[in-house]
Amino acid sequence: MTQIQAQPAQAQAQAAGRRELISFRIGAQEFCVDIMSIREIRGWTAATALPQSPSFVRGVINLRGAVLPIVDLAARLGFESTEASDRNVIIVAQIGDQVVGLLVDAVSDILTVTDDVIQPTPDVASETAKTFVRGLIAMDGRMISLIGLERVLPDHMELEAA
Repeated sequence: MTQIQAQPAQAQAQAAGRRELISFRIGAQEFCVDIMSIREIRGWTAATALPQSPSFVRGVINLRGAVLPIVDLAARLGFESTEASDRNVIIVAQIGDQVVGLLVDAVSDILTVTDDVIQPTPDVASETAKTFVRGLIAMDGRMISLIGLERVLPDHMELEAA
């Protein structure tokens, strides 16, 4: 008798050519990232600033004994820096070998999409936009930008973490 193991929902979605994404807001815009990169979502915690850090790095927080750098995702994407308050959230994400906190306005939804729904980034987008945006999803009257987290940290920060 052959034993069949149940697959987790994410594995089943990938087997069917679907992806699970977590969407969030920065200002009036909506973005999403692959849910497999996300470790947890937590409320805003004030960060301790680090000298000589890039302008988009808010500082660091203590996450259960580990030092977690906090990236202001709005500032990193070229928008006005987020004025952090208790309403903001930190998305704890795995980017390569490093775990970072991404400061966003709010988490919106978990989306399950197929690859054919993801439209390419338009050629009229700036090179900076193309660096971060992997595609666009038009869904329920919303336009959601799919972000590639691998570009959120500058190369020198990734090397320091490795």
